[in-house]
Amino acid sequence: MNYRTIVMYTEIGCFVTCVIGWMLVCSTMPMEYWTFSEVASTVLTTNYFHSNLWKDCTTDSTGMIDCKEFPTLLALQPYIHLCRALVIISILLGIFGSILALVGMKCTKLGGSEIANARVTFAAGMNYLTSGLCSIFAYSIYGHKVVSEFLDPNYQSQKFELGTALYIGWSGSVLLIIGGLIYSIFAGKEGCHSSSTTKESLTYSAYRTPSSGVIVPSKQAAKRPSSLRPQFESKRSGHTSRAKRYKKDEYV
Repeated sequence: MNYRTIVMYTEIGCFVTCVIGWMLVCSTMPMEYWTFSEVASTVLTTNYFHSNLWKDCTTDSTGMIDCKEFPTLLALQPYIHLCRALVIISILLGIFGSILALVGMKCTKLGGSEIANARVTFAAGMNYLTSGLCSIFAYSIYGHKVVSEFLDPNYQSQKFELGTALYIGWSGSVLLIIGGLIYSIFAGKEGCHSSSTTKESLTYSAYRTPSSGVIVPSKQAAKRPSSLRPQFESKRSGHTSRAKRYKKDEYV
């Protein structure tokens, strides 16, 4: 099994992990059990109070459920608005990450070259990673508010406990972070390594490798002048020495 096959199966596993995490985060939006409280009014009847980011609900032991949406938007506490924004941003980033992952993964073959696919997959991993961070911050802020009110002895209103939706949201956020991190590591390593290799090859061809139009003398051609010069000088010196041996009577 070569490296490309290993990366392909890793991308498929990360994609499935991120999609499952994204679905868990989406499932917490309509869930009513972000907070939970139980109050026993009588021996036979028990009231359960639970709420989420959009409404407050109450349920008794007979199964009757009564929910009331928040009557106003501006009178809500700031952490409610912050959690809403973070969860919505997380869901949108998860959608964008899924689209980019389907385009850039090696098994789909919808992109162009290997470098382009690696960069698209890296962008998908960053979207998934940011989505997981946004959602885990939202659930942590909400959970911290619930726990701080429950442990505060001076808090006189009704106290709530952590609901099921928070645990499901934390699990989905962790899956998104793990899948996006693995996506980013593998795809970023391949994309950055390919770009650095291309730059090195261009630099080598520009500064070290001669072009086709330039004629470079060979080693033998470079050695010829040095080898011919002593012969020429020796012939010249022989001619001069031969001329010096001539006498005046020989010309007569």
